[in-house]
Formats: sequence, C-alpha cells, structure tokens
Amino acid sequence: MCGPFATPDVAGTDRPMDADIRLTVDGELHELTVDTRTTLLDLLRERLGNTSPKKGCDHGQCGACTVLLDGERALLCLALAVSHDGAEITTADGLAPEGELHPVAQAFLDHDAFQCGYCTPGQVCSAVGLLSEVDRGWPSHATRDLTADPELSTDEVSERMSGNLCRCAAYANITPAVQQAGGAR
Repeated sequence: MCGPFATPDVAGTDRPMDADIRLTVDGELHELTVDTRTTLLDLLRERLGNTSPKKGCDHGQCGACTVLLDGERALLCLALAVSHDGAEITTADGLAPEGELHPVAQAFLDHDAFQCGYCTPGQVCSAVGLLSEVDRGWPSHATRDLTADPELSTDEVSERMSGNLCRCAAYANITPAVQQAGGAR
C-alpha cells in the first residue's frame, strides 16, 4: 500500500513525488523542484540556506518560524512548499534589504526586547504583520471597541503577539517595542 504522498514505481515500492515551484524569498526568485512533503521552513533553511526563520516546535505552537507570506503573518513549519507556488516570502532578513534596520527591529533594540535572540526574527516578522493588521483596522479578541480603529494598548499587543513564545521571557520589553514601532510608522 502506498502512503498519501507516494506513488508506486515499476517495482511496486514507494517513492516520493516531486513538484516544480517558484518562490520569491526576500526579493529573490527561486525555481525549485521539491518533494511534495517539504515544508516552507525546511525549504528555506535546508535548501536555500536562509536561517532567519527558526525551527522551534515544528508544530505551529511557538512562532519561531513566523514570516510574512504574501504580506500576512504565517508559520512556515505548517506550510507545505507546494501549496505556496508563486508566493512571496519576507523573512526578518528581508525586512531591511539595504542594510538598515526595519523600524520594528530598531524598536526591539531600543527596548532590549530580546535575550538569546532565537525567537527574535519570528517576533519581528509577527510585529510587522500585527502593525499591518492594525493599520487595516482588523480587530483582535482584545479590541474593546469594534467600531473604532484598534489601538496598540498593552492588552492589544499582547493578544496579537500571543502566538510567538519567548523562552527568555522578554515580553515586558517586546510589548513596548511593538508600541514604539507602531507610533513610528
């Protein structure tokens, strides 16, 4: 019997299926042939050498692999590469292609919003996505007035960043960093 992602070859054994995809990662186009079981996280880290998104839990629970996928926050460990053919991915490295820090990254530095730094790329990408959502007026579970534009209150930022864990517990500095970046846009 064949697995869900394999086809029998002539001899009757299972072999993986490959697919051709195109991705733009941090502004650079990549044309690749990938095993249909490959996640975007593994593709970026192992095939393209982009180690900005981190592998934490591999179950979508820690947020270390958060990037902007077609402009929206996404967890790469849960995304199959073949499902995102033609997508544009922006990692923390791609947020400042000219070498200057993105305002969110600068705010993280200003507020000492990191310790070991492992989760920082995912935190920064999540914060950029959060600020975009706020700019579009998207409410969260913490939004008090659904008829007004969301404000970057401590509760609002904490709720929106809740999918990004920090083992070093730098949360007390991450929230004001996001608030600073939100005011600097």
